[in-house]
Amino acid sequence: MEKIAIEIIGLSYSQTQTGAYALVLGETTGEKRRLPIIIGGFEAQAIAIELESMTPTRPLTHDLFKSFSEVFDIEIKEVIIYDLREGIFFAKLISEKDGKQVEIETRTSDAIAIAVRFKCPIYTYEFILSSAGIILDDTTKDSNEEIEKQIEDIEEELDEPKKAPKTKKLEDLSLNELNSKLQNAIDNEDYEQASKIKQEIDNRNKN
Repeated sequence: MEKIAIEIIGLSYSQTQTGAYALVLGETTGEKRRLPIIIGGFEAQAIAIELESMTPTRPLTHDLFKSFSEVFDIEIKEVIIYDLREGIFFAKLISEKDGKQVEIETRTSDAIAIAVRFKCPIYTYEFILSSAGIILDDTTKDSNEEIEKQIEDIEEELDEPKKAPKTKKLEDLSLNELNSKLQNAIDNEDYEQASKIKQEIDNRNKN
C-alpha cells in the first residue's frame, strides 16, 4: 500500500474525555484530511515539550529512548500508523542499525512522541484516512484560532459514539465476550475496567 505523509496540526485538551488530549494529524498534501487521536496526558506532555523545544529537568521516557538509540547507533527512519481496529490506532517504528531495518510495535501516542524527537516522517494509509479522517477548511494552517476551531469540530465528531446505547452489564456477557472485552480494556490501558472483567471471568470459572 502507498504511504501517505502526515504531520502534527494541533494538540489540545480534550473536551470529551477528562484527562485526555486531542492530537490532530493532517495530510501534508492532497485533501488535507485531519486524523484525530485521543491520547493520555503524559504522552501529550512529551509531545508538547519537544514541539516547544523545552528541556525537562530530568529526561522523560521518550528522551531516554532517544539517548539509548543514539548510544547504540539505532536510527528511527519513520513512524507508520498502519491499522485502525474498533477505534484504536496501531503504529510501528521503522528502525535501522548497520543497514538492517526492524519494525517495532508501539502505541500511536508513543510513536508520535518519538517521531518528533528523531524528526522522522510520519505516515499512514488511505484506508485509515478514509474511515477516520475528517475534511475541514484549511485556509490558515498556522493560525492558532483556526487550529482550535478544527479541534472543536473534530471533538464534536469524536463525541458522537457516546450517544450510542449503553452496553450490557458484565454479568450478562458470555465468556467469549468477556475475554474480548478484557483484551480491549488492556489495549486501551483501562486497567481498572480490565480488573473488573478479570474478576468476573474468575468467578465464572470457579462455578
